[in-house]
Amino acid sequence: MHIEPGFVAPAKVVIANAGAIGVFAWGCKEQIKEFLGQPWIPLKSLLAAGVFSLFMQSFHMPVGPSELHFVGAMAMYLTLGFTPTLIGFGVGLLFQGLVFNPGDIYHLGVNSLSLMLPLIAVHFASGRRFFDKSISDRLSWAKIVKLDAMYYTGVVAMVGFWLMIGDVATPFTAWVSFAASYLAVVALEPIVTYLAVKGLKSMEDHSIVARLTAVRDLKFS
Repeated sequence: MHIEPGFVAPAKVVIANAGAIGVFAWGCKEQIKEFLGQPWIPLKSLLAAGVFSLFMQSFHMPVGPSELHFVGAMAMYLTLGFTPTLIGFGVGLLFQGLVFNPGDIYHLGVNSLSLMLPLIAVHFASGRRFFDKSISDRLSWAKIVKLDAMYYTGVVAMVGFWLMIGDVATPFTAWVSFAASYLAVVALEPIVTYLAVKGLKSMEDHSIVARLTAVRDLKFS
């Protein structure tokens, strides 16, 4: 989901940076609202940033104009919650740019939006019902696969958007190759997500798990 430097014009990168800052600030504002009921939630955000960085560094390879990454988005979202994952994306990308890939700093806003906007869409379209005690919708293997598929459809669409408005002519087949490469991630990540949620759910009464995860709010069918 990383867009390689040079594909998006500087003026559009500035707009993307402003948009990413706005989304990040909104996420922080939403988290402040949750702080009184969940005083450990800032630590969840730091944990999300750390887990995300570990996932991203564990596997990544160039695919045309972008890169294929193991993101672990739904595993983080279902175990840590919405705002920690949203904020964790921004903090994690900044950390990786500063420590591992300084060239990625230029497209920090572009890459942040590519991850954050699909997460927001998944959360409000489908995901939040699993955390809503008044609805008590139950997770299942099929629903985890659906959430992962929705999320990566959004990520691939965001990459297509950046390439469409970019200043470098990019063949449509290059984007198709990138989109096809994510099929392997979509096939693997639901397994990781399922194992992570089930594993933490089995320890939900442990004080650390109860404070630093969101699994107590989830129910399995």
